[in-house]
Amino acid sequence: MKKWFGPIGIIVIILIVLALVLIPKYNSLVTGEENVDSKWAQVENQLQRRYDLIPNLVESVKGYANHEQQIIADITNARAQMSNANTPEQQAVANDALTGALSRLLVVVENYPNLKADANFRQLMDELAGTENRLAVAREDYNNEVQQFNKHVKRFPGNLMAGMFGFEQKEYFKAAAGAEQAPSIDFSQSGTQ
Repeated sequence: MKKWFGPIGIIVIILIVLALVLIPKYNSLVTGEENVDSKWAQVENQLQRRYDLIPNLVESVKGYANHEQQIIADITNARAQMSNANTPEQQAVANDALTGALSRLLVVVENYPNLKADANFRQLMDELAGTENRLAVAREDYNNEVQQFNKHVKRFPGNLMAGMFGFEQKEYFKAAAGAEQAPSIDFSQSGTQ
């Protein structure tokens, strides 16, 4: 009994107490990081869905609006930028470019009543609207999960654990600078009817 209360016993007790405190905190950081990654995968899933819908939408518009080549080129370029984006920040910037190009396309569509009445176009627009809604929810879920994770990483004693095991704060999905302003549409250069 005496050896448990000696220096070795005290060290063993301290190690056990530390393990009981550190292991759950480490596991909560791992779980939090996995949750953030999972939520980001949902954002990427919706971005991919939108990315896949856009070529069909562009093809539908091309038949009606051959002279709207600049908007179609902008959408194609923004779509390419989206496919090359790797980080949440790059994807947010690419997302804003694509959203702006799609907004300009929707304004152009207003000039083509036959296009708006086309069943395929309406179905694509409905799918795109649904995707935009799912994307907004996925971004919100992701940012909420990032907030929870970042709290664990920044608060004591999580900040000590995070530093020891290399956990870093995650980036929020943020809109690019200037995204709060609606895109400007200039019909003076296009040949709209």
